[in-house]
Amino acid sequence: MSLSLVACGGSDDAATDDTATDDTTTEENGGDAATTSDVNISVVLKTLSSEYWGYVEAGCNAAAEALGVNVTVVGPGAESEIEQQVSMIEQQIGAGCDAIIVAPNDAGAAQGALASAIGNIPVLSVDTDVGIEGQTTFVGTSNVDAAKEGGLWAAEQAGEGANAVIIYGQEGDNTSNMRREGYEAACEEAGITVLDALSGQNTTDGATKTMEDLLNAYPDQIDIVLCHNDDTAIGAMNACKSAGIDDMIIVGFDGNQSAVDLILAGEMVKATVAQQPYEMGYQAVEAAVKAINGETVEEVINAPVTVVTAENGQEYLDSLAAMQG
Repeated sequence: MSLSLVACGGSDDAATDDTATDDTTTEENGGDAATTSDVNISVVLKTLSSEYWGYVEAGCNAAAEALGVNVTVVGPGAESEIEQQVSMIEQQIGAGCDAIIVAPNDAGAAQGALASAIGNIPVLSVDTDVGIEGQTTFVGTSNVDAAKEGGLWAAEQAGEGANAVIIYGQEGDNTSNMRREGYEAACEEAGITVLDALSGQNTTDGATKTMEDLLNAYPDQIDIVLCHNDDTAIGAMNACKSAGIDDMIIVGFDGNQSAVDLILAGEMVKATVAQQPYEMGYQAVEAAVKAINGETVEEVINAPVTVVTAENGQEYLDSLAAMQG
């Protein structure tokens, strides 16, 4: 588990199965029949319909196998499905799990759903902090600091005096707010003017429409597009291409392979801020097991980031390939 792999908070329009379960067993010495662990950990992610959350799920399942516990991973069809996620949280608690890990689409809504679990079982946040009093730990990245790194990289490429727009995520989402804050801080520090900031709804199609609106509002003025996730970056790129624009610095967030492929191909997506979703999933399950066993768990478990560009993109893809086996 020393993989420094990378790739929030993104989703696309397609829905996938809502559940994925890994019932891990351990073999007795001498080849006896496998026995299933009595430890049951539930993980409720923002969605299972994106590349990024697939990496988090893979990390959770890898930890389940390594630690000999049962892990159930569920998530709604899209990050906008707040009520569906709340229902999933309540269902997992009602089923009697020994610990629950949540990546909230709406922190306030998740807090209400998790209230009955606080003090009874370990409650953990992954990628996005639920922020409920009494939770065991938060495993994730400082979205403000990470976005600032991406914004500073873009500013360096464009030069002082350039203009930027920000396409943020779901309205009211805490992760989106923090990434926007980080991008704005980078622009202020680097002397970049932020012309506007609009929601792209966390989707490629939504970001395409938003970028079309921005191009119409600010013709020939935009140099940099700072995006909530890689799906958003691809949507912005599509809008630019449709408008006949081929010179734009677009920065994504998540480190998805689809974005890195575009970076290496010389497209307008020039960089992506890459987290470590696999590592976060693994560490969250590992922390849950420790908490169940009465061991001390840090209140915050930090996962570092890197800005993936044409210079380090292939190395990064090789890391993803190693993670996927």
